[in-house]
Amino acid sequence: MNITTEEIKNTIVIQINEERLDAHNSGELKAEVQSLFEKGKLSLLIDLKTVRFIDSSGLGALVSGFKNATTNHGTLKLSSLQPQVKSMFELTRLHRVFEIFPTVADALEG
Repeated sequence: MNITTEEIKNTIVIQINEERLDAHNSGELKAEVQSLFEKGKLSLLIDLKTVRFIDSSGLGALVSGFKNATTNHGTLKLSSLQPQVKSMFELTRLHRVFEIFPTVADALEG
């Protein structure tokens, strides 16, 4: 999986550089998020700008990250959801669980 990370304003921004977040690559995202929390990085933002498709495995990896954040007294925010991905969050009602922002800049300020 092609993931890049950078630290901006004490937040680790994880950019997923894939069009799909599914069973084939969601495990890598889950491991990356867990590793960052274990290293003491407590403020994470996942930028989903390039993700055009997400399945239950991808959603599961994000939910796992959210649980990890809660356990570690941290935060996990999402930004830049594409229309199909946004509709999956609404369909599963996960948009009520996650803090979702239109852009990375909005998430860093919010």
